[in-house]
Amino acid sequence: MCGIVGIYHKNKNVAGEIYDGLIQVQHRGQDAAGICTWDKKHMSLYKNLGVVTEVFKTEESLNLGGNIGVGHVRYPTAGCDSSDEAQPFYSANPVNICLAHNGTLTNSDKIKKDLLKTHFCQFNTESDSEVLLNLLAYELYKTKFKVLTKKHVFDALKNVFSVCEGGYAVVALVAGIGIVAFRDPNGIRPLVLGKQKNSYMVASESAALNALNYELVGDVSPGQAVIVDEKGGVTKKQCTKSAEHKPCLFEFVYFSRPDSVIDSISVHKARLRMGDYLGEKIKNNYSSLNIDVVVPVPDTSRTAAMQVAYHLGVKYREGFIKNRYIGRTFIMPGQSVRKRSVKHKLSPIEIEFKNKNVLLVDDSIVRGHTSKKIIEMVKKTGAKKVYFASAAPPVRYQNIYGIDMPATSELVAHGKTEKQIRRLIGADELIYQDLDALRMSAHAGNPKITSFEDSVFSGEYCAGKISKEFLENLEKNRSDFSRKS
Repeated sequence: MCGIVGIYHKNKNVAGEIYDGLIQVQHRGQDAAGICTWDKKHMSLYKNLGVVTEVFKTEESLNLGGNIGVGHVRYPTAGCDSSDEAQPFYSANPVNICLAHNGTLTNSDKIKKDLLKTHFCQFNTESDSEVLLNLLAYELYKTKFKVLTKKHVFDALKNVFSVCEGGYAVVALVAGIGIVAFRDPNGIRPLVLGKQKNSYMVASESAALNALNYELVGDVSPGQAVIVDEKGGVTKKQCTKSAEHKPCLFEFVYFSRPDSVIDSISVHKARLRMGDYLGEKIKNNYSSLNIDVVVPVPDTSRTAAMQVAYHLGVKYREGFIKNRYIGRTFIMPGQSVRKRSVKHKLSPIEIEFKNKNVLLVDDSIVRGHTSKKIIEMVKKTGAKKVYFASAAPPVRYQNIYGIDMPATSELVAHGKTEKQIRRLIGADELIYQDLDALRMSAHAGNPKITSFEDSVFSGEYCAGKISKEFLENLEKNRSDFSRKS
């Protein structure tokens, strides 16, 4: 998962504002960051490994002139351990282009192979984002423009959409044009547009717009491209007829900020509804547990946990002190690092657990190692019973659309019953959300959306021709990356 930002301002440099915007989407990636700006003559690019405040801590790094720019934060993916893999990516042929991308192209190997046949481009990384950059550049070249116009860009993007498979949200800086933003035909990855006087902003989440005082105009529609040109004009065009809206369900479970609105669905309200459904399930099916207290595993699960406690009619308590200087363990690069981080990240408050039957609520269970460590910590405080509830269903399958989850073999729920999972994590009882309930939690926020990308739970992939061979190769790559880390 990554975060992207693009900003146009009529009459001032935007690097500092893009920096502020990237901080607002920092939760989407803590491995690398970059900013590229355009002053109608030159592109200026700075990127490196690290969080935003580490990468941009010198005068040189923020001395990027230009009233138009794009930025990116990345979380670590298989094979991405070099600053060369940091985004945005740049190309000077046929015009200056800088591109930032969130998502995954499931057919990037084929696209790369076809592009190499044209002798038009070269590749310096293994990133599918660089493939997407070169594909866009090649399609612009094919328009045979003398002076590049928005029509040429839209024509090129129609071909990009016809070739690309998977989930992607993109902001690109195109010399002579401005900011070009587009989103995959299923709208799997989020992308929103905001405005204020003399300025426009594109970002992964509406929370970034709010923080920078931009008014939310709306989401970039599935299969749509939006151009904010160098004069501040906004042009939108549908570039594919095959759009079928299926946003990623895991965005609402974990990744997105609760103060964001994605496709007219409030993330906060979706999580409240997750807690409602989960609380009712526990109340109806697990009444014999005699729960004394509900405690969230901070931070994402707090909203759902409050509703669970409400429906059960028991106390809600904050039982963990969180070290704010430790990142999100789900997106840390190696298992040994994650295991150490759990203990360093959370410390239990003994009086909230001792001699009590405790229900811990988390947003989801991925590898299970974090859940196991937390349960061990709580039991050491003297809890009588430790029950564990997940606001999401079992995560059993690989995600292939931009969430670089671990290899399937590392997912605690893959190929196991809930009883087996309970034993592995050491819980006295384990309760999962039902998939239909999770879908309804998001659907209720926007009834026009009738289906979601939920492959991590269902194993059903909505975009691309996903073969058994593709999944096996992905499994091998992610397993190799875990071992290296």
